[in-house]
Amino acid sequence: MYTLYIIECADGSLYTGITTDLARRFKEHQSGKGGHYTRAHKPVRIIYSEEHANRSQASVREAAVKKLSREEKLALAHGSKAR
Repeated sequence: MYTLYIIECADGSLYTGITTDLARRFKEHQSGKGGHYTRAHKPVRIIYSEEHANRSQASVREAAVKKLSREEKLALAHGSKAR
């Protein structure tokens, strides 16, 4: 099982990624080991997540979400139609 997630950073920016363990991955982001972007933009909270059966499905969805505008990502996180 893979999870797509969106993290809100301290500067208000949004980071999108996939993982098999969301709690572990968020801790990695917070500790500065999660990736280049989140080392420079302190992660504050997970604002959205959705599960996928495999890495392939999660990666396809990740690519689609990354193409969304900030407003569309926030709408997705708040349960509005953004797909």
